[in-house]
Amino acid sequence: MRGWLREYRLKSGLTQEETANLSGISRSYYTHIEKGNKTPTVNVAKDIGKTLNFNWILFYEDISS
Repeated sequence: MRGWLREYRLKSGLTQEETANLSGISRSYYTHIEKGNKTPTVNVAKDIGKTLNFNWILFYEDISS
């Protein structure tokens, strides 16, 4: 589970669907990313980071920790 990602989303006041739409991906794909079941591509990570205002590198730091 990527609790940190959920926190950024909630802090932004967005639903999973809104976050996915603003990031150019499906809600289903976003949900898998937030749950930690899938790792986004670099481009998708950058889009989500831009949408939720965080450094996209967090996705890859999370994997190694």
